[in-house]
Amino acid sequence: MNRAGELWARWKVSLLSIASGLLLGCFFRLLLAHKIPDVVSTDLIITFSFLAVVPFAMGYLSVHQYLRNSEPENHIWPLWLLLPWLSVLLMLVGAFVFALEGIICILFASPIMLVFSLLGGIAARLIWGRFKRRSPGTISAFALPLLLLAVEAHIPALFQVRTVETDILIHAPSAVVWNNIKSVQAIQPTELPGSWVSSIGFPKPIAATLSHEGVGGVRQASFTGGLVFTETVNEWVPDSDLLFSIHADTESIPPSTLDEHVTIGGDFFDVLEGEYRLEQRPEGVLLHLSSRERLSTHFNPYAGLWTDAVMRAIQKQILAVIQKRCESQGVMWLSLACGNRRDKKVTTPAE
Repeated sequence: MNRAGELWARWKVSLLSIASGLLLGCFFRLLLAHKIPDVVSTDLIITFSFLAVVPFAMGYLSVHQYLRNSEPENHIWPLWLLLPWLSVLLMLVGAFVFALEGIICILFASPIMLVFSLLGGIAARLIWGRFKRRSPGTISAFALPLLLLAVEAHIPALFQVRTVETDILIHAPSAVVWNNIKSVQAIQPTELPGSWVSSIGFPKPIAATLSHEGVGGVRQASFTGGLVFTETVNEWVPDSDLLFSIHADTESIPPSTLDEHVTIGGDFFDVLEGEYRLEQRPEGVLLHLSSRERLSTHFNPYAGLWTDAVMRAIQKQILAVIQKRCESQGVMWLSLACGNRRDKKVTTPAE
């Protein structure tokens, strides 16, 4: 037997077991590639059934096939623990290669899918230990996700409003800080600190223009990739508070900017309000930036961890730019103020 034949004989069961889980996952991903109008009200990719139950079934099937087609004395427990993960990872790689999913969606989905695939594999091993060849197999692995998807498709998504707040201490007068938040001049690439959200493809902030000062003023906040937010000022307290509602024109966002499942203003996520609040401190200004976001999924606790992290990272980028600009301008402001005071002292007539 040649080398290739030996390797195939050695790894045949494992590879076919991985393939069984992979094919199950691909079947459901292709099945749910497009939601069916008048039948379901949501994209079934963003459901607990697809992100948790399908990987559970993938892990279950891969381990079940491994146990069924190998002798007990040849069972290697570290191997069957890895089979579910390999099935899921290969499915995610395939979805990326064939442009079914972008890197953002894959990153968000992979942790929950890997965890539930492992749980499926453990369940298969426990059930096999009790029932052996009478254990539920391929039909059950396909039937469970189908059943739960059919049910979940008619369950409304949970509606939740979340608030994310970040802050930064700025060593500059409040007037300088206020001038740098009411509108934001064009941000140069060198000004923007690195962030993991930029690394995975989220748009970077560019600028924010203001139509006029006061309540009713409109800020146009632009990001790379053609993403623009229209922000209407609802509260205007100079040197203290700037509150604005946010609207993202989803139709103007190029398809290449964000994955369809994480589009801002879409079915699952939106940003509603933003607020800058200045808090006077002896050493300067503590600038608070908060945002209110709408989350509408069947698994908000998990999705919220990601959306909060993304919003917090973007806000930190913006605050870092403002801090650097304000502190640079603040030094100039203090120098001018001190110079004016010295000039006044010199020109004051002697008593």
